[in-house]
Formats: sequence, structure tokens, C-alpha cells
Amino acid sequence: MTAVSPQSRSNLSLAQRAHNIRHHALRMGEVQGQGYVGQALGVADVLAVSYFHALNTRPHDPEWEGRDRFLLSIGHYAIALYAALIEAGVLPEAEIETYGMDDSRLPMSGMASYTPGMEITGGSLGHGLGIGVGMALGLRRKGGGQFVYNLMSDGELGEGSTWEAAMGAAHHKLSNLICIVDFNDQQADGPSTETLSAEPVADKWRAFGWHSQRVDGNDLDALVAAFDAARAHDGPEPRVIVADTRMCRGVPFLEAREMTHFVRVEPEEWGRALAVLEEGAPR
Repeated sequence: MTAVSPQSRSNLSLAQRAHNIRHHALRMGEVQGQGYVGQALGVADVLAVSYFHALNTRPHDPEWEGRDRFLLSIGHYAIALYAALIEAGVLPEAEIETYGMDDSRLPMSGMASYTPGMEITGGSLGHGLGIGVGMALGLRRKGGGQFVYNLMSDGELGEGSTWEAAMGAAHHKLSNLICIVDFNDQQADGPSTETLSAEPVADKWRAFGWHSQRVDGNDLDALVAAFDAARAHDGPEPRVIVADTRMCRGVPFLEAREMTHFVRVEPEEWGRALAVLEEGAPR
């Protein structure tokens, strides 16, 4: 795929953005021969809508004070966020070739001190939403009108700190906080719903005092509507979007694998995966 400047990509559709995010992630996976590509492929539509529809940012000034904040609670999803930041023009596409290497700005687990556009160092599950609560409180007191988005995994629904933060957000009426739950029903030990079920998820968030929606996380139109509804909701509640996604979305032979939390891709399969993705590219 020929590198294209962010300026020349300004008219791309959300479907094209999501496709490019998947492409960047697969290329990074190929560099290291490994990576959490299943999550990146699955959450690409969420990231496309976040960065190219919902977020108020300045790609060439990632520390702009007036920006919306996007927190990656799940540090092992870093490959997905890097792909979105590359597509947004925050990071140069050439850095794909450095993924996971010594002194790279793209370490395999995300670290805010390394990477422009990465707001927090995630990793230990269940921390992101608590950080988001504090950040949303601080920004509200400053009066700038920014939103804080926190992307978390369904596995984090099993962490007590997540629900403590959820109660705190509702108590403080943080209407500038939007949590996105990537519900792919896959953890290292198997399906999330079998490891420790959080169902009924949308109702549970509602019971904790949140404005709650659940949508198909690989349906761009549904995601756009959900993000718009979350931002436009006129109540004082914090907002959550539970996005049901499919691991390895866009590469059917990887989607079909039973275990996709850390999908095994053989050396000769990276090229095949990229070719299959390109066959389904939006035109």
C-alpha cells in the first residue's frame, strides 16, 4: 500500500478509515510476527468513528489543551491505537516499520511517555475508567467543554475498580465522560461471558446511573448514531456505549479461529491476511 499524506486522505469515508486502520495494524503485526491483531481488527470501526467523527482534536498538535481526551485503558490494544493515530496523521506511517523495536515510539504495550497522542499508560486492567473520572472532573472545573472518552475491554468488567469508578462518575454527574466497552467476548482464558459474565451489561451500567447504549461495534452507521446520542444526551449522567465487536474482523480465515485473544499468525499468513483485507476494501 502506497503511503498517502493525511491531507490527501481528508475526504475518505469512515469505511475507508476503518479499512486503513486494519491495514496499518496488520503491517505492524507482520513487522514483529506477532501482536494483538485480533483486537485491532475488531475495534477498527470504533476507532474510525472516534477519530474521524466524534473527537475534537488537532492531529499536528496532540497536546492542544482544547482537545477531547481518548484514553486507552487496555494497554495491549496499543497496536490498534497506533494504527488510528497513524491514520489520523498524529504519527508518520513510516514508523510502522519500528513497531515493538528498541527505542521505538510504538512499544508493544502502550506507554504515554513514548507515544504522541497516547494519553495514559494502560495495561493493568480496570485503571482507565478511574483515570477518566478524575480527568473529566478536572476538565469540567476548567470549563472548556471537552469530552473524555475511555476505551475499555469486556474483561475489565470483571475488575472491581471499574465499578467503583462507574459509581463515582454517576455520583459526580460527569456528563462529559463517555466510556466505550469493546465487547468481543474473548479473554486469554476463553469467552468473557464464560470466565466471569457481566450480563446484562447495558442494564448493569444503567443501574449504576449511566446513560447506556449497546450496538453492533462493526456497524459504522450504528456507531455514529450511538456516539452522536452520547454527546447530545441532555441529562447529567455519564455515558457508555457497549460495542459488540468481532475479533479479526475483515480477515475471515483469522475470524474463524477458535482462540483469537492472541491470534497465532504464521509467517506466510501475514501476506495472505493483507491480501484478503484488500479484497474486501471499500471503494
